[in-house]
Amino acid sequence: MSRALERKMAEAENYEQWKEAAIAHDERSGAASWKQNIKSRRYDYAAIQRRLEILKAMRRDNDNHGLLFTLNEGIHGNLGGMGSSSLYQRAKFGTKQLIVDYVDEVSSALEHIGKPKVKGISTAEKVDFFHRAHLCFGQSALMFSGSGTFLFFHVGVFKALWEQNLIPDVISGSSGGALIAAVAGSRAPEALGEIFEPEFLEFEDDIKSIVRNLAPGKKRNLRKQDLIRIIERIIPDVTFQEAYQISGLNINISITPSETHQKSRLLNAITSPNVMLREAVLASCCIPGVFPPVSLAAKNVHGERVPYLPSRKWVDGSLSEDLPMKRLSRLYGVNHFIVSQTNPLALPFISNEKSKQGILNTLGQTALSTMKDWGLAAAHLLQRPISKDAYINKVIDGYISLVSQTYIGDINILPSNRFLSPAKVLAARNSEEVMALLSEGERQTWPLIERIRIQTHISKRLNRLVEELDNSVIKSKRSAQPKRRNGDKTLKIVGEK
Repeated sequence: MSRALERKMAEAENYEQWKEAAIAHDERSGAASWKQNIKSRRYDYAAIQRRLEILKAMRRDNDNHGLLFTLNEGIHGNLGGMGSSSLYQRAKFGTKQLIVDYVDEVSSALEHIGKPKVKGISTAEKVDFFHRAHLCFGQSALMFSGSGTFLFFHVGVFKALWEQNLIPDVISGSSGGALIAAVAGSRAPEALGEIFEPEFLEFEDDIKSIVRNLAPGKKRNLRKQDLIRIIERIIPDVTFQEAYQISGLNINISITPSETHQKSRLLNAITSPNVMLREAVLASCCIPGVFPPVSLAAKNVHGERVPYLPSRKWVDGSLSEDLPMKRLSRLYGVNHFIVSQTNPLALPFISNEKSKQGILNTLGQTALSTMKDWGLAAAHLLQRPISKDAYINKVIDGYISLVSQTYIGDINILPSNRFLSPAKVLAARNSEEVMALLSEGERQTWPLIERIRIQTHISKRLNRLVEELDNSVIKSKRSAQPKRRNGDKTLKIVGEK
């Protein structure tokens, strides 16, 4: 019976079918009983249950000050270890019901405190609390790795999350992942459905043209023109700031300097609001040796396209920051990372979470870590005697950058096949292959949907409540301003031009 249910999960055509089979499997395997039993050595169930009961009692009794005080003690995504990945490996669907109940209760308590008229709590107290809670709790980011034409896997991941309303407000991408981040972040939410259509994803001829131009003697600019055609077809000609105004998503694109002694950049509506999105994606997709380095463009105060940092040229973002976690943490307070990883150079070294506890896996990871450390040490030692050779020095710098990076997050969505050939990064994909990669991305995301839902629920609720509260305060201030009388030019409403 369990095998039949596993076959149903594997053959499911959508998430609802997969979910139904997964829940039935948990009933059959005993995992459903495990979820209802709060006890486990994997987390501090007693602390979570105690806090849950306090929150419930205070909300039931309308003890608003007590509820605010209790929430002020701290809202944690990993209270008592409830964010541990081991708690999501026992069952096919979800985790301990106590964790689900606690997350739902915190969310309900926040909603209660955030009501326009809540007895005994002033607007100033609410503003102070929600801004601090939002800052302390943090938020999630969805990250697309560098991938070449494996990027269609990212499209499937995005589709699965979009259908469940689980897209985080912060998205990053490098190389092929930058293309998907830009496509998602430059469309209104109601228009996102079009990007999953086969016609939208069809650029096999452009990829074939790039591959043909890889032949010796062909100019790299020809390949770049093919890449530009793809970008112009699927990404509107907007700045990062304009893209944010359209989608409400904070998209971030990694780029790497082609010159030595320069630092990589993370482009977004905060650090580079006027930079043109198309040029940023083009730079992040330019694999060294395949495409020439490119310059960025921006829109000036007159709305004209002008060069941006004209003396600098940029290449593939995955070379320096495939997953720019530290920068996202500083800019947006991100502390929870959902990674769609298809980088062929990184995948073989990433372990499946379910196998992390085994002694063989521990020995394997230790050996890999040792090899990595020795490789980095050897590269640093070689740099000094050959520092005068610019080309070799650049190769060593690239190796150090690639090996030193972190390629995993808190939740990792990986292809079933971890050994993707780097030679196929620029392989042309026909319609069947495109849809197969998209389907693979969806299917690899489905088992993680409920974990993502639980672990992002509070941060999404905080994001919405903070935005609503800020808008309400701004509206109140505007309505409190004295209105200008006819013929009186001395009074002016704040913000009026």
